[in-house]
Amino acid sequence: MSRFPVEDIRNFSIIAHVDHGKSTLADRLLELTGTIDKTKKNKQVLDKLQVERERGITVKAQTASLFYSFGGKQYLLNLIDTPGHVDFSYEVSRSLSACQGVLLVVDANEGIQAQTVANFFLAFEAQLSVIPVINKIDLKNADPERVGKQIEKVFDIPSEECIKISAKLGTNVDSVLQAVIERIPPPKVHRENPLKALVFDSTFDQYRGVIANIALFDGVVSKGDKIVSAHTKKAYEVNEVGILNPNEQPTHKLYAGQVGFLIAGMKDVTEAQIGDTLYLHNHPVEPLPGFKSAKPMVFAGVYPIDQSEYNNLKSAIEKLTLNDSSVTVHRDSSLALGAGWRLGFLGLLHMEVFNQRLEQEYNASVILTTPTVPYKAVLSSAKLIKEYKEKEITIINPAQFPEKSKVTEYLEPVVLGTVITPTEYTGKIMALCQARRAIQKNMTFIDENRVMLKYLFPLNEIVVDFYDSLKSLSSGYASFDYEDAGYQTAELVKMDILLNGNMVEELVTVVHREKAYTVGKSICERLKESLPRQLYEIAIQAAVGSKVIARETVKAYRKNVLAKCYGGDITRKMKLLKRQSEGKKKLRKIGNIEIPKDAFIKVLKTQPNK
Repeated sequence: MSRFPVEDIRNFSIIAHVDHGKSTLADRLLELTGTIDKTKKNKQVLDKLQVERERGITVKAQTASLFYSFGGKQYLLNLIDTPGHVDFSYEVSRSLSACQGVLLVVDANEGIQAQTVANFFLAFEAQLSVIPVINKIDLKNADPERVGKQIEKVFDIPSEECIKISAKLGTNVDSVLQAVIERIPPPKVHRENPLKALVFDSTFDQYRGVIANIALFDGVVSKGDKIVSAHTKKAYEVNEVGILNPNEQPTHKLYAGQVGFLIAGMKDVTEAQIGDTLYLHNHPVEPLPGFKSAKPMVFAGVYPIDQSEYNNLKSAIEKLTLNDSSVTVHRDSSLALGAGWRLGFLGLLHMEVFNQRLEQEYNASVILTTPTVPYKAVLSSAKLIKEYKEKEITIINPAQFPEKSKVTEYLEPVVLGTVITPTEYTGKIMALCQARRAIQKNMTFIDENRVMLKYLFPLNEIVVDFYDSLKSLSSGYASFDYEDAGYQTAELVKMDILLNGNMVEELVTVVHREKAYTVGKSICERLKESLPRQLYEIAIQAAVGSKVIARETVKAYRKNVLAKCYGGDITRKMKLLKRQSEGKKKLRKIGNIEIPKDAFIKVLKTQPNK
């Protein structure tokens, strides 16, 4: 690795909207530099997870080092392929910290989409050089000229700087590598200084412990060095260093400016903090500014299907959160489902992928409750403030939502959403946004047939099924991206679900006052379908405070007590029916309704058609 001086190193990322060809371009770059053989099987080489292969999306950022000869010199290029979906933008922002430039890939057919804009601004804020690449020029509807004009208008990059390629066929891909060498600056680092390395990703290996992906900002690291973590202050001995090519390839040393992996016998999952700085044992350095911790947008309860699986699930969640550090974990327990956790995710797809990875990689099956968002409440009395030790409390579990009498106001999270859509769908999309209590902020025409809308959305309105509705209204053409915009006051109410007058804690939800009736009615209807009938009738009620707003009844099984009366006086029949109804009344008093777990799962899984 010492053959590559700093000026011959280039570190870059590939960023784009979902499905614009990042992983395909990465495959071609790996083939061109001879890192992998040219075969028909090379599809998504860097997408190593099973869930990525099945869904055809990138979930984890992956690193690969390429060697490329250009102009008589050999260059070392470190490439990071990143996800495109809004739920994984934290992966993108982390990857950019190890780079000096990015390839911004735009589909020649679709043009600029919502995440293209979001990812560009991530790179722009990190002050990286941006090389625009227009991909898929082989499609028959491709219009690279129009897309070039869009790039010029939205990002202020001259359209002649765009490189037009087809990653699938490999057309013009070599000019991308030349542009990387000519337009991206080498890293600004010093090899003479003591070691300073940033951990930007990590994985857990059953046999070797934690494998940390590092970017070296200063100094050199070699096998046998004593290193210290700035976060935990623990010392380790380096067992192995190397580069990812794209599989692990051990080397003797890594030098400043290079990106690679390091194994140092970290046994515990909590030891390798992403964003941590590593330095040599006797040369402490100023730690690098780590990453802003990710802000979870959606919370869901996770419980083992059987309580005996609790410990296995605990270690599986710990190992997976090491690899996906944007998930937050709080312990939680419930009467019906036992002990579990409340996990915070960046979005619904993120939640689904996490659940799928738990099943595939750790063989753990779980019950997921309905996703909720974090609310805040401003407390009114000094006594309560003293009890909670703060004036503003955050509620992530709806069952702990405080009553109106204790609170001056409730706050709900809002996000600034960007929708990019063909102009013919604008009317429908505006109507959808207004139905979700959104406030329009801005509307710009990108060109004659594309429009960009900016709305302020309450997060709980978009978290469950907004994206699906948007896609079906616009025949799949509209794209959506959102960023956190703080909190705003809202008329919120806590809705309890009662069965024969007893509250069911797991089904408590927080809803906006205007929507309480529709949500309550749909939960009652779904419960009615999934609860087994008893010998007495069950009243299912949705209540806000002491006021019942919706009710459904599960009818009782009936025995025909009049079968033996084939005539005779009416009073005899009445007597038998009266005795039966008294028996039912008594049963109802002492009968206890156990909700079967599968009924819970049915009610929690199906989302109401709002």
